[in-house]
Amino acid sequence: MITFEDKIPIPKYFSGKKLFITGGSGFMGKVLIEKILRSCPDVSTIYVLIRPKKGKSPEERIKLITDIPLFDTLKKQIPDNLKKIVPVLGDVMNIGLGLSAESRKLLTNEVDIIYHAAASVRFDDPLKDAILLNTRGTREVVHLAQEMNHLDVLVHVSTTYCQADKKVIEEKIYPAHADWRESIYIAENADPHILDILTPHYLNGMPNTYTFTKSLAEHVVNDLCSGQIPCVIFRPSIVISSLKDPVPGWIDNFNGPVGILVASGKGILRSLYTEPSLTADYIPVDIVIRALLMATWAKSLEKNNQLSASVYNGSNNNINNITINQLIEMGRKLCWEYPLNNVLWYPSGVVTRCYPNHILRIVLSHILPALVVDGLLKLTGNRPILLKIQRKIFIANMALQFFITQEWKFENEKSAALEDVILDEDRNDFAYGRRDVDPYEYFTKALMGARQYLLKEDNSTFEQAKIHSRRMYVLFVFCNILWYIGLVYLVLFKIDVVGILGRVLDRFYLYFNQL
Repeated sequence: MITFEDKIPIPKYFSGKKLFITGGSGFMGKVLIEKILRSCPDVSTIYVLIRPKKGKSPEERIKLITDIPLFDTLKKQIPDNLKKIVPVLGDVMNIGLGLSAESRKLLTNEVDIIYHAAASVRFDDPLKDAILLNTRGTREVVHLAQEMNHLDVLVHVSTTYCQADKKVIEEKIYPAHADWRESIYIAENADPHILDILTPHYLNGMPNTYTFTKSLAEHVVNDLCSGQIPCVIFRPSIVISSLKDPVPGWIDNFNGPVGILVASGKGILRSLYTEPSLTADYIPVDIVIRALLMATWAKSLEKNNQLSASVYNGSNNNINNITINQLIEMGRKLCWEYPLNNVLWYPSGVVTRCYPNHILRIVLSHILPALVVDGLLKLTGNRPILLKIQRKIFIANMALQFFITQEWKFENEKSAALEDVILDEDRNDFAYGRRDVDPYEYFTKALMGARQYLLKEDNSTFEQAKIHSRRMYVLFVFCNILWYIGLVYLVLFKIDVVGILGRVLDRFYLYFNQL
């Protein structure tokens, strides 16, 4: 059992502390920076690793990070705290993080806490690139931590899916899928083409390079920090829109259930290949950030086991669980009550566990309509775009197929217990408070947030969107009636459909040959 030194409030713990954050420009990184500056206002400095970019100074890039609605509450309450963000030029892909000697000296002398959140979350990255960023980059962060003069805690952001070859994932370190030192050596020296060919064999049962290299990164942290540095390995599951902090529904990407809601709501996603009864594991981004801060505070105050890695799973296990089917049904209701602007077709997709059925629906409901719409766009002098979007959706679904056709149980007892050990005065700003959350209310805010923050749709257009959506519904019903009438006609009169299609294709072939 973990015991603690005398407890102090979380804001007081962070008071005067200097932090170093990698991945500060990412989804979770932005929320982390905002939360610390607002809820721990006396923090001293937040150093943010920023990659060099032509045409933009580090200060301009920090401004791009903070000039978003996420920071509006902070700007109203404590605007001067934005000055505590200090950019540090570097790159996690490079040896030594690409830091100058001056920057490295500054960090080693000043930093109290490290949050390592930088990673490539692409599932299809070449193995070489994924190892260099996710695994070697983590090694370089830990090497920097080893040089620091007064480091309190190193927090490494992993993923619950780094053990995707197991069905039940506990909050502990598992045996390695490969030797991380050997993997880094291979990535640095092997021919990339040969490495690409050998990748499926080298992954050792893992579904993609992302999960494999994030798994290796956990062992980098555990091996190099053990007995030397207090460290936390935090594994979020699918991170999506904020629950309430600082605003409900904030998001900056189309990942996970929110992406499905948006694509379905626009009428461009009509078929989803998955098992409807599977439990959907997701976690709001502000809940993850609260957990990270509680875990940091708890690790720094541990009396025992301080120099061994503390592992937490940030999952929705046994808390307001919903199935894929319930999520889809909820999405249908939401898209009727809160429609998006300019929907291309009425949201009416289906979930199927039959792959041939899914492919048939892709052809009939995704590709053919996209070809028609793009053809009309081209004829009217506009740029065709829908087929390209459908291609991206198909590729994304293929990449996610492993994850949306299986179910895992991510044990989260230790993570949930964090809010039991904090002081009562910290509960409002740092406890989860998610057991009382209604999933329908949450996804309503998530859809409205996606409408506002991703699609940039103004709320003043809401009534117009409703009118357009109702019209599309009437058209949808009318087309369905015609479809079934056509089927009955074909059956009754035994029409030679194959012969007719063959003659039509022949005519098209002759026509295009004459062009």
